[in-house]
Amino acid sequence: MSLALVPVRAFNDNYIWVVHDEHCALVVDPGDAKPVARYLQQHALSLAAVLITHHHPDHIGGLHELMSSHGDAMTLVAGPADQRIDGLTQVVAEADKVVVDELGLNFEVLEVPGHTRSHIAFYNQHWLFAGDTLFSAGCGRLFEGTAEQMQRSLDKIAALPGAVLLCCGHEYSAANCRFALAVDPENHALQQRCEQVSELRAKQLPTLPVSLAAEMTYNPFLRTRTPAVAAAASQRTQPQAQQQPHDAPKQLPADQVMAIIRTWKDQF
Repeated sequence: MSLALVPVRAFNDNYIWVVHDEHCALVVDPGDAKPVARYLQQHALSLAAVLITHHHPDHIGGLHELMSSHGDAMTLVAGPADQRIDGLTQVVAEADKVVVDELGLNFEVLEVPGHTRSHIAFYNQHWLFAGDTLFSAGCGRLFEGTAEQMQRSLDKIAALPGAVLLCCGHEYSAANCRFALAVDPENHALQQRCEQVSELRAKQLPTLPVSLAAEMTYNPFLRTRTPAVAAAASQRTQPQAQQQPHDAPKQLPADQVMAIIRTWKDQF
C-alpha cells in the first residue's frame, strides 16, 4: 500500500501533516481545520485519526471542528496527558503504541518535554512527527521546560535511526540556518543545507521532511557535544578578550551548551 505524506500549510508558517492512501487520512496537529478540510475534500478522503503532540492553539485549534465534521469516520485522537487538550480518545505516554488500523500504521510515543512540559512525539520506521521539539537546524523555544529537559529529549531523538524523516510543525528552516551559521560557520554540511533551504524557499517549496541523519551533521542543537558548537557556546559566556593566552579551552557539558545556544537563539 502506497501512502502519501503531505505538509498542509496553515497560518503563517505551520505545517499540518497529512498521511493518506486513496481513501482515508491521518492528520497531525490540526491547528486550523479549514486547510485540512479543504485537502480532505479535494482528495475525497475520510479522516480516520488525529495525532496531537502538544497543547498550543496552533496545533490543536482545529481539532473540535474536525471532530464535529468528520467524527463518524474518526476512530482515534491520540495525545499526551494534559488537561489543556480536550477530545482525546487515547492518552499516551513514553513507549506507548498508537495503531492506525485504516492505514496499517504503528507509532511509538516519545516523551520530549522542553518546549512544553507534556510534549510528545510520534515515530515509526519512516517518520518522526516532532511537533515543536525539533526543527530543521533548530529546536523549540523553552516555554515550560528547561535546557536539561530539552537536551534529554533531543538525545532520545538523536538515538533514532538516521533514515527516519523529521516532520516538524513549522517552516523555520531559513531562520534556523542563519542562526546555525553564527554558531558553526565552518560546517560544510550546514553551508550546503542553507543553500538548499534558500533555493527551496525561493520557489515557495517546503524544506521538510528531512532525514535525522542529515540533521545530525548540521543542527547545532543535536550537536551540543561537538567541539565546534561547545566552543561557540563557551565563547558566548567567556569572550576571548577575557581569557588569558595560556588558558586551555574547556568544553562545557551538553546541557550547559544547550542552555547557552538556546538563549542565544532567542536573542538572535
